[in-house]
Amino acid sequence: MRIALALGLCLIAFTAAGAPRGKSDKPQVAPDPAPAQSLRDTYRSRLNQNVVTIMAGSPNGTDLGIVSDIAQVVDDGDNLRVLPIVGKGVAQNVKDVMFLKGVDMGITQANVIKHFAQTGELGPNFVDQIVYVAKLFTEEIHIIARSGVTDIHQLDGKAVNLGEPGSGTAITGRLLLEALGVNVQALHLGDADALEQLKSGEIEAAIVVAGKPGPAVAYLKAADGLKLLPIPYTKEIEDSYYPATFSHEDYPDLIADGQRVDTVSVCTVLVAFNWSRDSVRYRRVAKFVDAFFDKFDAFLEAPRHPKWRDVNFAATLEGWNRSPAAQAWIDRAEQGSGTASKTSFDTFLAQKTQVGGSAIPEEQRADLFRAFLEWNKDQRD
Repeated sequence: MRIALALGLCLIAFTAAGAPRGKSDKPQVAPDPAPAQSLRDTYRSRLNQNVVTIMAGSPNGTDLGIVSDIAQVVDDGDNLRVLPIVGKGVAQNVKDVMFLKGVDMGITQANVIKHFAQTGELGPNFVDQIVYVAKLFTEEIHIIARSGVTDIHQLDGKAVNLGEPGSGTAITGRLLLEALGVNVQALHLGDADALEQLKSGEIEAAIVVAGKPGPAVAYLKAADGLKLLPIPYTKEIEDSYYPATFSHEDYPDLIADGQRVDTVSVCTVLVAFNWSRDSVRYRRVAKFVDAFFDKFDAFLEAPRHPKWRDVNFAATLEGWNRSPAAQAWIDRAEQGSGTASKTSFDTFLAQKTQVGGSAIPEEQRADLFRAFLEWNKDQRD
């Protein structure tokens, strides 16, 4: 036994002595981890410095598609990257922008931030802590009802789904119905569950807020005993909502050819926290703003969402502070970037939009603003 063990040890020693050492006979030294750590730190710094996050809504809403468009259009490799985040709705998005780490911007609705300002839920200085980067598109309010309902006031006392608790749809639905004097038995289900209960007759109507054609509504059919209920544009709601319509082209299985359904819409807004101008977070948002506005024409081309054609990012959101970075870009555009042209956009509109002395629709302002930018470009060339 001892002879065998000694022979084995000798063989091991001989094998180790005879093993090749490669190009060098020097003992192997473990690699220095410093270069790898340095490379990791470099990448971490560069990626975090040039990435901005935008909180969108649920997959069933329009805003997730809009944020995806933004991410694709303004992407500039490691120089600028937009990271879309799937959120829980426009109401939660406001809270996330204010309090959630790593969230730079979010999409919400004008009536939702107005609601938070009135309730004081997010603090007494809420108006000064939130700034808007741009007014975006409008989202239509869909009231999907059983076919026997012909007037919104027939929903009084009936079971109506207003969306998940705390969602923008829940806030918008409640505010709209209250303004119209309609008192319902409010339910708070997700869109999919609510529409199934609507088909089975368990509830009388469901409210969905989404840019037309809304994904949750597009597959519904009049043959299922459902319809889009008209919403009257009354004096009580004109301060918070815009008039809108649905057509056969929007929902061919719900609306007959040649027919239209009146509704109202709410304005969506891209908001950010009001960071101090000397902060890293402010500079990050400012870098995004320049790329977003500079490349705006790309959003008007296929395959981008058709709602981009409703956007006029120079429009003002009354009662709220515009992001200083956004205002700086607009000022540069209006002043021709320091050239001899000092014509402001308002003056440009005054020359182009006086039709009987009345204000022009918002969508026409968007077209005129794009024409104004082209005009400014020609002045600089």
